[in-house]
Amino acid sequence: MPATARSQSIGEALGQAYSANPTLNAARAALRSVNESVPQALSGWRPQIFGRFDVGSQYSKSDPGRARYGNTASVGLSLSQALFRGFRTVNSVRQAEAVVRAERESLRATEQSVLLQAATAYMDVISNTAIVSLRRSSLTFLAEQVRAADDRFEVGEGTRTDVSQARARFSEAQSELNLALANVNSSRAVYRQIIGSDPKSLSARTTVYRQLPRNLDMALKAGAGSHPSILAAQHLVDAGTFGVKTVEGELLPTVTLEADMQRQWSPPSSPGADTVDSASIFGRVSIPLYQGGAVSSRVRQAKEDLGQTRIQLDVARDQIRASVVSAWGQYQAAEASIQAAQDAVSANQLALEGVIEEQRVGQRTTLDVLNAQFELVNSRVSLISAQRNRTVAAYSLMSAVGGLTADRIGLGVALHDEKAHYKKVRNSWYGIRTPDGR
Repeated sequence: MPATARSQSIGEALGQAYSANPTLNAARAALRSVNESVPQALSGWRPQIFGRFDVGSQYSKSDPGRARYGNTASVGLSLSQALFRGFRTVNSVRQAEAVVRAERESLRATEQSVLLQAATAYMDVISNTAIVSLRRSSLTFLAEQVRAADDRFEVGEGTRTDVSQARARFSEAQSELNLALANVNSSRAVYRQIIGSDPKSLSARTTVYRQLPRNLDMALKAGAGSHPSILAAQHLVDAGTFGVKTVEGELLPTVTLEADMQRQWSPPSSPGADTVDSASIFGRVSIPLYQGGAVSSRVRQAKEDLGQTRIQLDVARDQIRASVVSAWGQYQAAEASIQAAQDAVSANQLALEGVIEEQRVGQRTTLDVLNAQFELVNSRVSLISAQRNRTVAAYSLMSAVGGLTADRIGLGVALHDEKAHYKKVRNSWYGIRTPDGR
């Protein structure tokens, strides 16, 4: 489709998807949830304070003596401060921070996936719409061939076979047009799902080709060094390492400082003795001697989990390498297909024009014209598909090397600050409202 003054560029469509796509917004919400694991881990450094209030009835009887009955109440405040927890707080904070970094990379991976889906949906609408236009043009041509075959048959210059062949091709073209219309409707629905609005006037112009790696080696190097899936797996390995140390800390001694204050009101035994105040402070050292084997099992389990994340890191590297090689091959193949399809369109166009002229002087049949038209339509469809595949392959290659992000391809939209929420909640000591007021 030609570009117009009111066309929505592919960059604008990707920017709209970046800002409003629900899948991407859900991934951002998941990151905000993971951010809360850091203040939860930091709470191990902070004291725990509890207040209490008790009220009840008290009955006593001495022998010999008389029974006593009265109400009693008490109010108290207790404080517990951990001084040493076997380095569990340090390691759990580091583990939480590593998980946050991994989730940030996962968000980048989701961003790349959504932008690639948006680019694919954009090009699908363009290519399917162009195919519909081509099918309609072909149908108009075949309708003219049916009319011409009927006229020739009426004057005795043609045969009923020519008429039947033309009508058969017309019916086939009508069926292909119906299929093309269905494909357009499907691609428009996917476009709305991913980008968030109905497609209007689209333009296939894009600057993504300028940012592609110049050769396969550069693409492989870029993918291995900056792809978010690999970086996320590396951070998860760090988190697993700190996770093992955190569980091992449960085998070490724990030192806490505990303080308690209390005031109790009870039935007076003598004037002025109905109120009792008390306070205490203790340093407590707890040394685990045997815990039933549960902690030891959890240490072994954490080590196995760490081994799994290391294997997953190798898997991620292999997957990204395969994706880069595949995307590079698809892009090269699409570029070669465009040149071949353009040559085929030119040749088939000349062939159709020649066959039509030869038919007029009786050297060609109606079937020859129909076959030439069929070949021309197919070559034009192949050209449209090759042009679509080239653009999609370019964006796929950018995604494979980890470069299909809003800042790298310059979408011109307000970028999501992945650290803003983290900075607001990291050192939060209290409060149940989220930074946005919920």
